[in-house]
Amino acid sequence: MDITYIPMARGFVYLAAVVDWFSRRVLSWRLSIIMDTAFCLEAVEEALARYGRPAIFNTDQGSQFTSAAFTGLLLANGIAISMDGRGAWRDNVFVERLWRSVKYEEVYLRAYDGVAEARALIGRYMSFYNGRRPHSSLDGRTPDRAYFDGLPQLAAA
Repeated sequence: MDITYIPMARGFVYLAAVVDWFSRRVLSWRLSIIMDTAFCLEAVEEALARYGRPAIFNTDQGSQFTSAAFTGLLLANGIAISMDGRGAWRDNVFVERLWRSVKYEEVYLRAYDGVAEARALIGRYMSFYNGRRPHSSLDGRTPDRAYFDGLPQLAAA
């Protein structure tokens, strides 16, 4: 999980996403006008409710992710917490690539008039990203296909 900012015509919003490392699938995401813990918790709670409990959950060491509420949610669900070390960009490379795709294929092509428009168009993009955008790292499969098929040939490699 990670957070990025999304520029709009006036101001910006924050985007948080929970990404499955194996398939690159966006399991849940949220927009917020403030960078607090609440919208991160909502994204994690949705991912847990829809897809179950992962063995390990990775984030950076931002205050949202080190808060008692956030770590408490993970620990209460028996999830091991993995936090990137300083300068360990490789730990979060999959979500950083998502941010690049979202920004260059959606956000930078528009100037959202408000939060509602940003939420709707980013939601449309996330559906495209998961369901129709093939990834070379997934043998040309979409994240949805990789997630639901389990990519047995890559897991064996």
